[in-house]
Amino acid sequence: MNSPTPTPATTTLWRPTGPEELALVEASGHRAWPPRLPDQPIFYPVLNEDYAIRIARDWNVPASGVGHVTRFEVDAAFLARYPVRQAGGRTILELWVPAEELEEFNRHIVGRIEVVHTFRPQP
Repeated sequence: MNSPTPTPATTTLWRPTGPEELALVEASGHRAWPPRLPDQPIFYPVLNEDYAIRIARDWNVPASGVGHVTRFEVDAAFLARYPVRQAGGRTILELWVPAEELEEFNRHIVGRIEVVHTFRPQP
């Protein structure tokens, strides 16, 4: 009898995103992030939900009319190659994934990328 393949240990990441990027994630079946644009050398998922909410609400909404927070799991052993970057205060933590490594990063996503919050302008 074959034993099931063990599920890898995962790390939960969040990504604030606007409507254009989310449409591309949806087109992938919620399985992958789209390639970076030429002026985006780094893909930066964040390590806590509160930080992702602040970016989606305070930056994505004014920039594009809506901001989403996504949550997804990535193979923890694979993520070990990316040092955690503190981009501000103690809880402002990101991973910096070079654009040329995003395709490989996507192959290590476990499960689906899900939208957990959506923000729109307040009346």
